[in-house]
Amino acid sequence: MNTSEMMRILDSIARERKIEKAVLLKDLEQAMASAARKHFNTLDTEEFRCEVDPITGAISLSRHGEAMDMKPAELGRIAAQTFKQVMIQRFRDDERNSLLTDFGKRVGELVSGVVQRYDGGAMVVTIDRAEAFMPRSEQIPGEVFQPNDRVRCLCLDVRDAGSQIKIVLSRAHPDFIKRLFEIEVPEVAEKIIEVKAMAREAGYRTKLAVASVDSKVDPVGACVGVRGSRIKNIVDELNGEKIDIVRWNESSQILIGNALKPAEVAEISLCLELGRATVVVREDQLSLAIGKRGQNVRLAARLTGWDVDILTPDEFNKGLDTMAQTLVGVEGITEEMADRLAALGMVSVFDIEEVGADVLVKELGIEPATAQAAVEAAGIKAKEVAETQQREKEENEAKKRLDEEAARKVLEEGGAPIADGEATLPTTLSDDARAANILGGG
Repeated sequence: MNTSEMMRILDSIARERKIEKAVLLKDLEQAMASAARKHFNTLDTEEFRCEVDPITGAISLSRHGEAMDMKPAELGRIAAQTFKQVMIQRFRDDERNSLLTDFGKRVGELVSGVVQRYDGGAMVVTIDRAEAFMPRSEQIPGEVFQPNDRVRCLCLDVRDAGSQIKIVLSRAHPDFIKRLFEIEVPEVAEKIIEVKAMAREAGYRTKLAVASVDSKVDPVGACVGVRGSRIKNIVDELNGEKIDIVRWNESSQILIGNALKPAEVAEISLCLELGRATVVVREDQLSLAIGKRGQNVRLAARLTGWDVDILTPDEFNKGLDTMAQTLVGVEGITEEMADRLAALGMVSVFDIEEVGADVLVKELGIEPATAQAAVEAAGIKAKEVAETQQREKEENEAKKRLDEEAARKVLEEGGAPIADGEATLPTTLSDDARAANILGGG
C-alpha cells in the first residue's frame, strides 16, 4: 500500500469536506478493524485493533493485543469491500456532523449561494458544499430566480434529519432586512444605531423603528444615507419593497404617530385596559393612514404593539357623544365620569361593554350594581349602533352596485357617461354631428 498517497488523499478530503484529519484517521482504523473481523469471520469488536501513524501513514494490525504479521492487502477481496463500505459510511457521517456544526454557527447570518432548481415550490440553493432549501413560505411573493442565479438570504434554521442535514433559508423573515442594514449602514453594525422594532409584509412593505445611542447621530438620516444611497441598495436587493424608517420614542403616543407616517395624525387616545390606540385623522388623511388594503395601519400596529383604530373626527365625536348619552342615562353616572372614561381611552359604547364592570368600579369608584347597569346599557346601545352601521354599509354597497350597473348600461348602449345635468351622446356619432348636437344644430 502506498501510504504517502493515502495520506495525501486524506489531506485532500479533510480540506474539501472540512473534516479534521484526526477524525479521518480514526475512521480508517475502525474500517481496517472491521475488515479484519470480516476476514477471520468473528463478531468480537475487541478482538482486532488497528493503528495508523499520523505522519507516515504506516498501518499496524493487532489481535488480542498482539501484533499481526499481516499486511492489509492480504485480507482479501471481501474484507476490502467491507473496508470500503465502512469508510464511505464513516465519511458521510463525518461530513454530516461537520455541516451541522458549521451551519449551526451561521444561523441568523446572511449567506450567499447559487440557485439550482425549484422542487415542489421550494427553491434549492447550493451554499459552499451544502444543498439548502427555501420553502415557499420563506420566499418573497412574486420573486422568481433562474438556475445559476446568485441569491443572498438568511440562514434561518439547521435541522438534523437523520441521514442528512436540512438547511432552511429565508428572504421573507424580518431579520433578513436587519442583516442587510448591518451591511449597508455601519452605524447599525457598530450598535450606534439600534433597530428597536420591526414589522414586515414581505414583498410589499416594511417598517423599522430606529434609535441612536449617540445624540450626534441621526438614526433615520444615517439609515437613509446621502440622497437615499444606503436605503436604495437595500430596496434594490428586495426588488422594490417599500421600507419606512421611523424614529423610535419611549412614548407610545409619539411612536404611533411616527409609525403611521406619511399620514398626519390629529389626535391619539390610548386605552391601557384594551391595549388599543384610537387615532383621529382628517378625512383627507384617512386613506393614507390606513394604506393600501390596510397595510399601513396593520404594520404600525405590529411595530408598536398596540391595536390601532383609525377614525375621522366626525366618527370619533359621534362615538363619544353616543357613549356619554348612554352612560349619563344610568343613575349614578355623571358627565364628569363619562369624560374621565374618555380620557382613559374608552371612546365608544363598544369599549364600555368590552372592559366590563370591574374596570368601571375601579376607575370611577362607583357601586358594582351601578357599573353593571352601565355595562348593560352600553351593550344594548352597542347592538343598536352595530345594526345601524351594518344597514348603512349594505345601503352604500347597494347604491354602488346600482351606479355601476347604470354606467354599464350607458356604455352598452353606445353612450359615454357625462357629469350630472349633461346629455349623453352616442359614441358612434361623428365629430361634426356631436358638435352640432352640442350647439343645438340638431
